[in-house]
Amino acid sequence: MFLTQVTRGLFEFILMVAMSGVVIWATYEMFVSANPDFHMGEEIKKGNNAVGVLMAAILFAASMILQKGLASVVTIFRVYMTTPTESGFTLWQLTLMAIGHLVISMVLALMTISITLRLFGRLSRRFNDVAPGKELQRGNVAMGIVLGSVVLVSAMYVGEGVSALSKALIPQPTIGRVQIMR
Repeated sequence: MFLTQVTRGLFEFILMVAMSGVVIWATYEMFVSANPDFHMGEEIKKGNNAVGVLMAAILFAASMILQKGLASVVTIFRVYMTTPTESGFTLWQLTLMAIGHLVISMVLALMTISITLRLFGRLSRRFNDVAPGKELQRGNVAMGIVLGSVVLVSAMYVGEGVSALSKALIPQPTIGRVQIMR
């Protein structure tokens, strides 16, 4: 029992360390290259604080969303470790399920953040005649804080939906059935 708990804890720790690196790298690369107004990486190199604030919020929001998807992966592994014969799946099948949850969560996190930023940009141009991308490029820290807040708020609301959707799309192992009343 002790060895099972240590193995499970070690797996969860390694998974979280690996995923933090993947989230940081993938999110940074995706948003640096996807910005149509300017190159975010160059702006960060120049010391543009507004872009830095936004990038920090994007990384944090992607991590919040992906953490909800990781909960499913941890559950899959826990079920396998505690009842390997009753789960009905092989270790390879469980590994593929876990990868599926992670991929879906990452794709949904990146899509959510991208759509949120684009929608806010269009709304602010339409109602305020302000171009957030141009303001960021100029170093407008207030715009960076506003955009960062928009991203964080959307991540707070979307996280549970990402978890529910990944669980609906990818099967979950079950331990068995419990009959309560006859």
